[in-house]
Amino acid sequence: MKHMNKMMGALLGGALMMGALALPTVAVAGNDKAQMKVVIQVSDANPATWSLALNNVKNFQAATKGEAKIEVVAYGPGIGMLTADSEMANRVSEAVDSGVKVAACGNTMKAKNLTKADMNAKVDIVPGGVVEIVTREMEGYSYIRP
Repeated sequence: MKHMNKMMGALLGGALMMGALALPTVAVAGNDKAQMKVVIQVSDANPATWSLALNNVKNFQAATKGEAKIEVVAYGPGIGMLTADSEMANRVSEAVDSGVKVAACGNTMKAKNLTKADMNAKVDIVPGGVVEIVTREMEGYSYIRP
Protein backbone atom coordinates (compact mmCIF):
# COMPACT_ATOMS: atom_id res chain seq x y z
CA MET A 1 0.00 0.00 0.00
CA LYS A 2 2.86 2.35 0.86
CA HIS A 3 4.46 1.58 -2.47
CA MET A 4 1.17 2.35 -4.27
CA ASN A 5 0.85 5.70 -2.46
CA LYS A 6 4.37 6.63 -3.54
CA MET A 7 3.60 5.66 -7.13
CA MET A 8 0.38 7.69 -7.14
CA GLY A 9 2.23 10.63 -5.64
CA ALA A 10 4.88 10.40 -8.35
CA LEU A 11 2.25 10.21 -11.08
CA LEU A 12 0.34 13.18 -9.69
CA GLY A 13 3.55 15.15 -9.27
CA GLY A 14 4.51 14.36 -12.88
CA ALA A 15 1.07 15.43 -14.10
CA LEU A 16 1.33 18.71 -12.19
CA MET A 17 4.79 19.32 -13.60
CA MET A 18 3.55 18.73 -17.16
CA GLY A 19 0.67 21.12 -16.53
CA ALA A 20 3.06 23.76 -15.23
CA LEU A 21 5.24 23.37 -18.32
CA ALA A 22 2.22 23.93 -20.55
CA LEU A 23 1.26 27.21 -18.87
CA PRO A 24 3.76 29.45 -20.69
CA THR A 25 2.56 28.06 -24.04
CA VAL A 26 -1.04 28.81 -23.17
CA ALA A 27 -0.10 32.31 -22.07
CA VAL A 28 1.71 33.00 -25.35
CA ALA A 29 -1.12 31.54 -27.43
CA GLY A 30 -3.61 33.78 -25.66
CA ASN A 31 -1.53 36.92 -26.19
CA ASP A 32 -3.61 39.22 -28.39
CA LYS A 33 -0.53 41.26 -29.31
CA ALA A 34 1.27 38.32 -30.94
CA GLN A 35 1.23 38.55 -34.73
CA MET A 36 -0.10 35.51 -36.55
CA LYS A 37 2.29 34.16 -39.16
CA VAL A 38 1.65 31.45 -41.72
CA VAL A 39 3.69 29.85 -44.49
CA ILE A 40 1.77 28.03 -47.20
CA GLN A 41 3.47 25.39 -49.32
CA VAL A 42 2.32 24.80 -52.90
CA SER A 43 4.23 22.07 -54.73
CA ASP A 44 1.36 21.03 -56.99
CA ALA A 45 0.79 22.25 -60.56
CA ASN A 46 -2.97 21.79 -60.29
CA PRO A 47 -4.77 25.14 -60.72
CA ALA A 48 -7.43 23.97 -58.25
CA THR A 49 -4.76 23.55 -55.55
CA TRP A 50 -3.42 27.02 -56.32
CA SER A 51 -6.91 28.45 -56.22
CA LEU A 52 -7.48 26.81 -52.83
CA ALA A 53 -4.17 28.18 -51.51
CA LEU A 54 -4.97 31.71 -52.69
CA ASN A 55 -8.51 31.46 -51.28
CA ASN A 56 -6.94 30.40 -47.96
CA VAL A 57 -4.74 33.49 -48.14
CA LYS A 58 -7.72 35.82 -48.70
CA ASN A 59 -9.75 34.17 -45.94
CA PHE A 60 -6.83 34.33 -43.50
CA GLN A 61 -6.27 38.00 -44.31
CA ALA A 62 -9.96 38.73 -43.74
CA ALA A 63 -10.04 36.81 -40.45
CA THR A 64 -6.95 38.61 -39.15
CA LYS A 65 -7.96 42.00 -40.57
CA GLY A 66 -4.81 42.04 -42.70
CA GLU A 67 -2.55 41.93 -39.64
CA ALA A 68 -1.04 38.48 -40.28
CA LYS A 69 2.25 37.78 -42.02
CA ILE A 70 1.61 35.37 -44.88
CA GLU A 71 4.09 33.74 -47.21
CA VAL A 72 3.34 31.32 -50.03
CA VAL A 73 6.29 29.18 -51.11
CA ALA A 74 6.21 27.26 -54.39
CA TYR A 75 8.61 24.57 -55.52
CA GLY A 76 8.63 21.49 -57.71
CA PRO A 77 5.68 21.25 -60.10
CA GLY A 78 3.93 24.13 -58.29
CA ILE A 79 6.39 26.69 -59.57
CA GLY A 80 4.78 26.81 -63.01
CA MET A 81 1.93 28.86 -61.58
CA LEU A 82 4.41 31.61 -60.70
CA THR A 83 5.49 32.24 -64.27
CA ALA A 84 4.52 35.51 -65.90
CA ASP A 85 2.12 33.83 -68.33
CA SER A 86 0.47 31.36 -65.94
CA GLU A 87 -3.28 31.20 -65.58
CA MET A 88 -2.83 32.19 -61.92
CA ALA A 89 -0.60 35.22 -62.63
CA ASN A 90 -3.31 37.79 -61.89
CA ARG A 91 -4.33 36.13 -58.61
CA VAL A 92 -0.71 35.77 -57.53
CA SER A 93 -0.13 39.47 -58.28
CA GLU A 94 -3.26 40.39 -56.28
CA ALA A 95 -1.95 38.39 -53.32
CA VAL A 96 1.40 40.17 -53.44
CA ASP A 97 -0.33 43.54 -53.78
CA SER A 98 -2.33 42.74 -50.63
CA GLY A 99 0.86 42.23 -48.61
CA VAL A 100 1.54 38.51 -49.09
CA LYS A 101 5.06 37.36 -49.88
CA VAL A 102 5.08 34.81 -52.70
CA ALA A 103 8.37 32.97 -53.11
CA ALA A 104 9.65 30.78 -55.93
CA CYS A 105 12.28 28.11 -55.29
CA GLY A 106 15.55 28.96 -57.01
CA ASN A 107 16.55 25.27 -57.08
CA THR A 108 13.39 24.35 -58.97
CA MET A 109 13.81 27.28 -61.34
CA LYS A 110 17.33 26.11 -62.14
CA ALA A 111 16.16 22.52 -62.67
CA LYS A 112 13.38 23.70 -65.01
CA ASN A 113 15.60 26.25 -66.81
CA LEU A 114 13.43 29.15 -65.66
CA THR A 115 14.96 32.61 -65.34
CA LYS A 116 13.82 35.65 -63.40
CA ALA A 117 12.48 37.01 -66.70
CA ASP A 118 10.16 33.98 -66.97
CA MET A 119 8.61 34.65 -63.58
CA ASN A 120 5.81 36.92 -62.40
CA ALA A 121 7.67 40.17 -61.68
CA LYS A 122 6.06 40.44 -58.22
CA VAL A 123 7.35 37.07 -57.02
CA ASP A 124 10.43 36.77 -54.81
CA ILE A 125 13.02 34.15 -55.60
CA VAL A 126 14.55 32.26 -52.68
CA PRO A 127 17.52 29.87 -52.91
CA GLY A 128 15.50 26.83 -51.80
CA GLY A 129 11.78 26.44 -51.20
CA VAL A 130 12.05 23.76 -48.53
CA VAL A 131 14.73 25.72 -46.68
CA GLU A 132 12.49 28.80 -46.85
CA ILE A 133 9.59 26.88 -45.29
CA VAL A 134 11.75 25.42 -42.51
CA THR A 135 13.26 28.84 -41.81
CA ARG A 136 9.79 30.36 -41.47
CA GLU A 137 8.69 27.54 -39.16
CA MET A 138 11.74 28.19 -36.98
CA GLU A 139 10.62 31.85 -36.85
CA GLY A 140 7.24 30.79 -35.46
CA TYR A 141 5.21 30.59 -38.67
CA SER A 142 2.46 27.98 -38.80
CA TYR A 143 2.70 25.59 -41.77
CA ILE A 144 -0.21 25.00 -44.14
CA ARG A 145 -0.36 22.77 -47.19
CA PRO A 146 -3.64 22.88 -49.10
